Amino acid sequence: VYGWKKKGWKKSDGKPALNVDLWEQLLPLLAKHKVTFNWIKGHAGHPENERCDALAVAAGAGAVAAGVQLPQDPGYQPDEPGLL
Repeated sequence: VYGWKKKGWKKSDGKPALNVDLWEQLLPLLAKHKVTFNWIKGHAGHPENERCDALAVAAGAGAVAAGVQLPQDPGYQPDEPGLL
């Protein structure tokens, strides 16, 4: 994350980093706590990752079923124009 920030929030492949607004909120907290990040491939059978995905999908489905619109992330930028 610190490398992305130094490079203007670009990844090593030159593509923009995702969720920059969230990383910016997290950085001050990282200075106060010892944190280790471990990248895992999504949707590859990792139990905790699959659980998080299931919870996110269920939350979205529950909101839709209840007629509740989830708030949009104010920092969200679609990868492709016209997508929300």
